[in-house]
Amino acid sequence: MTGNIFDSHSHYADSAFDPDRHELLRALPGMGVRYVMLASSDLRDTAANLELAKAYPYVYSAAGIHPESAEDLPENWLSIVRETALAPKVMAIGECGLDYHYENFSPDAQKAVFEAQLGLAADLDMPVIVHTRNAWEDTMAILKKYRPRGVVHCFSGSAETAAEVLKLGMYIGFTGVLTFQNAKKAVRALEAVPLDRLLLETDCPYMAPVPMRGQRCDSSMIRYTAEKAAEIKGVPVQELIDAACRNALALYSIKED
Repeated sequence: MTGNIFDSHSHYADSAFDPDRHELLRALPGMGVRYVMLASSDLRDTAANLELAKAYPYVYSAAGIHPESAEDLPENWLSIVRETALAPKVMAIGECGLDYHYENFSPDAQKAVFEAQLGLAADLDMPVIVHTRNAWEDTMAILKKYRPRGVVHCFSGSAETAAEVLKLGMYIGFTGVLTFQNAKKAVRALEAVPLDRLLLETDCPYMAPVPMRGQRCDSSMIRYTAEKAAEIKGVPVQELIDAACRNALALYSIKED
């Protein structure tokens, strides 16, 4: 069994885990999972993730607002994120970014909330977890403006875009999408990412890798993504997992236990 897994992006506060959240989190270290990073989608997530991080030594959290939650925020939302980000075990801002997939969104609201969080990350000297979907041009323009430390998670761009992200010094995260039959774009992007800039993630409970596709995802399934990534990169599976773990520890400034 593979070990030393760092799931660099997960959502254990999601309602999909309500039936067995704590049983699962207690079990994951026995399944080779060494560290977990919780990404936040809104203010509720930001608070819940901090409590989970406090409860489990191997769990860390981020504080932030997902672009789909960028509208109807209270006036003091950034102060709440800032206050949470100062707590021990909160190691990043996010996930934040742009998502133009759905109709009836406000690009201006998303950009304002994204830029405010990038500014906060700079003020606090923290990395960011960036989400982008159907918004690459605007996302890259803003990243080039702020040049944050961080990761573009669940990477969906081209190999050429991956090269742009790498030039900014950022990391790139890959999910179980790598194992999907139609994942040619993700495979080509991974080919362009060196081992020292690669992160592994689940984005659980979403996007379980083959052969678990369609099930609720959890961090133990990351080994299937790692197997596919190792095949693409031409390296042993454990070597790739170890590299991804080192990268996540460095990005999130976590000292090894």
